[in-house]
Amino acid sequence: MNGVRTSGGRKIDPFGPKFRKLPKRALRRVGVVDVGSNSVRFVVFDGAARSPAYFYNEKVMAGLGQDMASTGRLNPKGVERAYEALTRFASLARSMGVESMTCVATAAMREAEDGPAFQARIEKKLGLKIWVIDGEEEARLSAQGVLLGWPDAKGLVCDIGGNSMELAEVSQGRIGRRVTSQLGPFRLQQIADEALSDHIDGILAQLADHMGTDHRRLYLVGGSWRAIARLDMERTGYPMTVLHEYRMTPDAARETIDWIGKSDLQDLRSRTGISSSRMELVPLASRVLGRMIDRFQPEELDISSYGIREGLLYEHMSTTLRKRDPLIEAARFTEKQMARMPGFGKKLYHFLLPLFPDITPERDRLMQAACLLHDTAWRTHPDYRAEACFDNVTRANMAALSHPERVYLGLALLHRYKNSRAKSRFAPLFDLLPEDEIKAAEITGKAMRFGAMFATDDPAEAGRLTLKPDNRLELKLTPAGRALMGEVAHSRFQSMCKSMGVEGSVI
Repeated sequence: MNGVRTSGGRKIDPFGPKFRKLPKRALRRVGVVDVGSNSVRFVVFDGAARSPAYFYNEKVMAGLGQDMASTGRLNPKGVERAYEALTRFASLARSMGVESMTCVATAAMREAEDGPAFQARIEKKLGLKIWVIDGEEEARLSAQGVLLGWPDAKGLVCDIGGNSMELAEVSQGRIGRRVTSQLGPFRLQQIADEALSDHIDGILAQLADHMGTDHRRLYLVGGSWRAIARLDMERTGYPMTVLHEYRMTPDAARETIDWIGKSDLQDLRSRTGISSSRMELVPLASRVLGRMIDRFQPEELDISSYGIREGLLYEHMSTTLRKRDPLIEAARFTEKQMARMPGFGKKLYHFLLPLFPDITPERDRLMQAACLLHDTAWRTHPDYRAEACFDNVTRANMAALSHPERVYLGLALLHRYKNSRAKSRFAPLFDLLPEDEIKAAEITGKAMRFGAMFATDDPAEAGRLTLKPDNRLELKLTPAGRALMGEVAHSRFQSMCKSMGVEGSVI
């Protein structure tokens, strides 16, 4: 296909078995360098846990592939910027004791005639092994990054870089067909404006023939897509600025694309903080996105902050680890690092579970996460703990957590420390939840607020909660529980019962 290359069903394994069979100590701190057409990024993950903890993250907008479509060579200034960045990253990795360091290069390095020479220079002078991957492997790794963030992802992953755009199917934790194309903005800069739409449509038609058009969701990976999403937030006055799992309808995306085309880019930059080098590519990326929506007709567009780098981390994981819930793993990690009594969160969850006999799986995982996180803000000044909890969780680097779920979890933790949310400066974010969900989060929070009063080794040793059919909540105390059931505990118990709409009794 013209401008399009597919996987052809062959197995692609550029890293070899040694990459996936590293000694356990190498998994404690995993370093990844991504040499792209526009940016060079260095990320260090603090271990190959199911939910990535970013120990270090730095990006340089080198512009390695700028003008390559017309010259066939890497951009000279971009080469020096990239080499300088890689020199710094190699030094940082050594100082951090990063034993596992994987460097991948994508479209610019693999397609430029002087790409091999630059690769040899890096490897000889800096001692970094560079894996120059083909487009199909780039698509696979990007799709793995999406699966790291969305274990249940089902749809089409679309990763746009400077010189290429890759597509990959994901469903049931697996990656299907993959394809690469030359729809990167740097390449599109070489096409005359009057011919651009036809050029894009021609390539998209080939992509659609190979990948099909029956994908409900598009998972958008890449800085240009994230910039468009950030602009959509600005246009609509969206109250949260976390890009991961931000969702757009096709109609909203079209409106934003039209708005970008009519706006002053410098003004948009100043309002959103998008870099000039990124903003330069946004109009062309917008053209591609608009035509993609028309061709593939998705019902939803989901932004992923995870891509190739997270896909490489996913590569390290065992099948068992991949099946774990990223949200629960992140909450466990946070509890272990920051709570006064690590391990108490799980016991608190089981103590409170009788309050919610009809809890759904979706609500249950949020309750588990809330209990694990309920005591992780104890170092914050008491006057600010409630809102600090909300702020932390709504901005946290957590995967498998939609924006409404972030607000739900944040509200539950807010009410862990405070009965009322009135006059909260975060009130605009509450609008992301319907009223019944807000109430449910309040009940979860007040339940934790009460349960925390039994912060012994196990709250079950203090008593047992039973929700009776006649709308009564019974708390049956043990002798140890009676000693702990003071005035404050009684007050919190009654506040919880009031929010639940039940009559409470203590035995």
